[in-house]
Amino acid sequence: MAHTGSFIDGEWITPDSSKTIRNINPADTTEVIAEFPAAGREETLRAIEAAKKAYSSWRSVPAPERGRFIARAVEIARKRIDEIAETITREEGKILAEARGETLKGINVLEYYAGAGFRLGGKTLPSEVPNTATYTIRQPLGVAGLITPWNFPWAIPCWKIAPALVAGNTVVFKPASSTPATATILIEILIEAGIPSGVLNMVVGSGSDVGKTIVEHPDVPLLSFTGSNDVGSALYESGSRKGAKVTCEMGGKNPLVALADADVEKAAKAVIAGAFGSTGQRCTATSRLIVHPSIKEKMLEIICEKARTMVIGNGLDPKTEMGPSVDENQFNTVLNYIEIGKKEGAKLLVGGEKAVDAGNGYFVQPTVFDGVTRDMRIFQEEIFGPVLSVVEAETLEEAIDLANDVKYGLTSSIFTSDINAAMKFVEEVHSGMTHVNEPTIGGEAQLPFGGVKATGVGDREMAEEGINFFTELKTVFINYAPTGERSMIR
Repeated sequence: MAHTGSFIDGEWITPDSSKTIRNINPADTTEVIAEFPAAGREETLRAIEAAKKAYSSWRSVPAPERGRFIARAVEIARKRIDEIAETITREEGKILAEARGETLKGINVLEYYAGAGFRLGGKTLPSEVPNTATYTIRQPLGVAGLITPWNFPWAIPCWKIAPALVAGNTVVFKPASSTPATATILIEILIEAGIPSGVLNMVVGSGSDVGKTIVEHPDVPLLSFTGSNDVGSALYESGSRKGAKVTCEMGGKNPLVALADADVEKAAKAVIAGAFGSTGQRCTATSRLIVHPSIKEKMLEIICEKARTMVIGNGLDPKTEMGPSVDENQFNTVLNYIEIGKKEGAKLLVGGEKAVDAGNGYFVQPTVFDGVTRDMRIFQEEIFGPVLSVVEAETLEEAIDLANDVKYGLTSSIFTSDINAAMKFVEEVHSGMTHVNEPTIGGEAQLPFGGVKATGVGDREMAEEGINFFTELKTVFINYAPTGERSMIR
């Protein structure tokens, strides 16, 4: 890392703190990527004050020009793709190919929002009053508090920071404490692109210090959070009390349904990509396979064989197919859920243990449970690891019922050659996003991202919806009646 600590009011600072951020490579716990003092309440207050002071001048910059700052960031980021990807792999653990994919996804998002300044418009609508023009405009709100997770330390900050800035808000950004190096590169890029002092601030510290201060501060009217349900629910409640505009994306327990007429090999490959890709550490990961009994054995043969032979290790090695859990806590959480699955009576087909031959890191074997029932915790709860739960469904209706029988609703998938079955699933599945004949994972900059039920509250992210969240509508009435002429009273 070229810089450590936090970035406040145009300067990199080192907090005067006894608390330490220790950034460790989860694939090799002997490698300390960075170590520096954690920021706390004092630094967070300074960042909010700096953002507040910079707001009036930043909002006065025309929206297309604000977009040009992001466009310059796109070009700078393209020159640092390899560096960004390697940093993601070293501090988060995902394999280099996945890290590069995340890097490109974030750049795509920046590119999309670079042009959004030209599209930041309202509507012209007819008035029922003579000689009156009516229309709406979108305006920024002030300081945006952005809190992001460790599992996509580049892409998620990109899709929060870019629309917030293009909309005309200033930003106080809290990245996950376990992935500060990637966040630092993003800040460096935006600084080089010319973002003025105070407009963009990053505070690296704990949720209990930095996050709590951002959420509760009266001068932060916008809060965007991605993370766990427990934290997100509390944040939403706290933000609502002060009247903030809040959006939270919080989790998933995503099903892939394979009907009797599914392309078995294609469906199995989709499950493998969704369940074990990124070590299962995606909110869009495939954690449940709902499969017709007639094709289950063949599908599981393909999935389990891949799970047994998957190369686990340091993501910087090009032969590696799956990296580690992000840290010791997540590693222990996954192993604990595997034990829960065993005790609940699910049948362990493959995996289920620490991958002892993978190296000095937090490696868990890809794990598959069969005979799972809807009342089991491994069916209902998000594990955030490479653990797949398999359950049978005889009919489409039963499959939809099983798919919907969890508190989450982020994404889903169905494999079938029957267009009628596919459309029925699309209409009836309870998820914010759904796929037909492709994995549960994936998203695009121009398409809304988010879910229903316990997965999310507030506006969707990315696309037009992503920038609309960072604005408020103003309705304008202009009466141009000749002098002395009275308009009809509303």
